[in-house]
Amino acid sequence: MSPQAAIGLPEGFPPFVPRRGLSNGHLQTIVGNYLPRPPLGLNSDPEIVVVDPADGSRVLCQCHWQPEPVRAARLTLVLVHGLEGSADSQYILGVTARAWAAGFNIVRMNMRNCGDTDGLTPTLYHSGLSGDVAAVVRHFAARFGLQRVALVGYSMGGNLVLKMAGEWGSGAPLAAVAAVCPAMDLAAGSDALHLPINRLYELRFLHRLMVRYRRKAKLFPSIYQLKGLGPIRSLRDFDDRIVARYLDFRSAADYYDRAAAARVLDTIAVPTLILHAQDDPFIRLTAPTRAKLLANPHIRFVETTHGGHCAYLSRDPGDDIHWAEATVIRYLLQEAGQSHGS
Repeated sequence: MSPQAAIGLPEGFPPFVPRRGLSNGHLQTIVGNYLPRPPLGLNSDPEIVVVDPADGSRVLCQCHWQPEPVRAARLTLVLVHGLEGSADSQYILGVTARAWAAGFNIVRMNMRNCGDTDGLTPTLYHSGLSGDVAAVVRHFAARFGLQRVALVGYSMGGNLVLKMAGEWGSGAPLAAVAAVCPAMDLAAGSDALHLPINRLYELRFLHRLMVRYRRKAKLFPSIYQLKGLGPIRSLRDFDDRIVARYLDFRSAADYYDRAAAARVLDTIAVPTLILHAQDDPFIRLTAPTRAKLLANPHIRFVETTHGGHCAYLSRDPGDDIHWAEATVIRYLLQEAGQSHGS
C-alpha cells in the first residue's frame, strides 16, 4: 500500500450502484433498516463475558464456532452493532451468514445493556467503551488460542472498533478491521441528527434511549434518578444530562471529544476498511478526521456517492443486494488470509 491511505475499492471489487429507486440517502436508510435477511440456520452458543471486573459489568455474546480442530486457525470476526441495536440487528445477521459461509468463527457482541441485557451491568453504555471490545477479544483469544481476529462495526459500533484498533496497535491476534458508516466525529454527528430534516431519526433514538434509561432506573434505583433531568429534546441533551452525569464526563462536548475514534485514527496499524456514504443523513466527517484517514497507510477509505446510513442496497439480485456486507467479507478474506488456511 502507498504511504497514504488507499482511496476507493481494491482492484476487482464490484462498485456500489444503488438499487433502482433508492438513490436517495433517506430512502436507502429507511428501507435498509427494515429489509429482513434470511434466517441464519446456525446454532448460537451464547456466552457472558466480564468486560469490567471493577464494577462487574458483563456483556452477552452470541457465538458461532467452527469445528474444534480448525477453530484456532480460522479468522474470528467480532461484530459490533450500532446505537440501540443488538447482536440480532439485521445487518449483523447478514454479515454473520456470509462470514459463516466463508469458514469464519463469529462473535456477535451486544454492547452493555443491549439485547435485553440491562441487568448484566450497573452502568450505561456509550461510544467510548472500546475497552469492552478489547475485553471480548482477549477473552476468546485466550480461551481458544485464536490466531487471527477481525473487528466489524456499524455506525456507533464502527466508532468502537476503530477506537479499539487505534488503542490496540499491531499486536496479535488483531488482524484487520472493517467499519461501515462509522460515527467517528461524534459532535458533528449529534448536531447533524438535530437538523430538521433528520429530526425523526433523532426522536426515534431518543425514545428508545429514554425507555432504556427508565428501565435502568428501576433496576438500579440507588444509581439513576428520573427527577431533575429537565426536558431532553435532543441527543446532545441526553448526552449532557445523562451520559456525562453518570459516566464521568464533564459535558456532552467532553464526551464527544474523548470517545471519538477520530482521536486515534493515526495509530491504527492493521489493514482497515472504512465505508462512508456521502448521502448518509447524519454521519459527518470533519476536515481533520478526513486528513487522518488519508494519511494512514493501513486504512482503505471508500467513499461512495450513495448508500445512506448502513444500508448500501445495490442493484444486484437476491442476497447480493446487501453490498456492504459482501464487500466487508471480501475485504477480510483478502487482508486477513483465506478462511481455510492456517
